[in-house]
Amino acid sequence: MSEFSNRKPSHVMGPTGEPLTLDDLPPPNTERWVIRRKAEVVAAVRGGLLSLEEACRRYKLSVEEYLSWQRAIDRNGLPGLRTTRVQQYRNGAPR
Repeated sequence: MSEFSNRKPSHVMGPTGEPLTLDDLPPPNTERWVIRRKAEVVAAVRGGLLSLEEACRRYKLSVEEYLSWQRAIDRNGLPGLRTTRVQQYRNGAPR
């Protein structure tokens, strides 16, 4: 087994196409979750910068909440993360 197999990347591609590091992530005490911050956390987990468990612990998220962000991005891109639009996107009918 390689000595690098357990190493995490120093950066991943963020939602804006720019490199994203641990220092670029929202602070652990974030209370206002705008689209960009949610997308950064999802990108960090997907890229291996943080594990799902680390992200949930760091941001006091449930696994279900994180997974809902991931599903929203997969289904509707970044606009799917708008909290005011969640019901519309769930129903599949934009208004």
